[in-house]
Amino acid sequence: MSAVRVHNFTVSLDGFAAGPQQSFDDPLGIGGMRLHEWLFATGTFDSTDGASGLDDEYALQREIGVGATIMGRNMFGPIRGGWGAEQWAGWWGDDPPFHHPVFVLTHHAHAPIHMEGGTTFHFVTEGIQAALEQARAAAGDADVCIGGGVQTLLQYLRARLIDRVHLVIAPVLLGSGERLLGSDPAEPPLGYEVTEMVSSPTVTHVRLRRAT
Repeated sequence: MSAVRVHNFTVSLDGFAAGPQQSFDDPLGIGGMRLHEWLFATGTFDSTDGASGLDDEYALQREIGVGATIMGRNMFGPIRGGWGAEQWAGWWGDDPPFHHPVFVLTHHAHAPIHMEGGTTFHFVTEGIQAALEQARAAAGDADVCIGGGVQTLLQYLRARLIDRVHLVIAPVLLGSGERLLGSDPAEPPLGYEVTEMVSSPTVTHVRLRRAT
């Protein structure tokens, strides 16, 4: 069976994956874009001026062997509640970077949205298990990537449905926002172990796998 994995998920030194006050103008919250400066500087993201090296090697692996992506409603766009009449097609522009089926977790049904480059957004109202079943069927022998945001990732981690995780720790302090881990001291360990940790001049890459 193909793997379920997380890749290039970046958090600040104080554990936040998005800043406070997320909005249309600040989809990652105030200061949140600073988390991804390492990625913007890679050749994978910017084929013209981006750099090669360790960060680029990790960034590139996000695209290899992935046949479907799952994301939360907040990662898709800023609209909350019912969809209304606005024809929002996501943060990603006319040609999103996925180029495969994307399954969006939501409480509000929506018809699929077909984009340029092979990306189709499917909207799943039946929860994380249903989204994973649909994503696996679409991916075939390829992997399923859990894209985010924080609450979506936590749901899959707590259910122990993710096989491998690649976290990136950026030298940024956000102070508040969407925290990935440590927000609830009473929460038991999630059952993952570190298999690799390596640093570039820019960020630290950490790989984890689900403990047996």
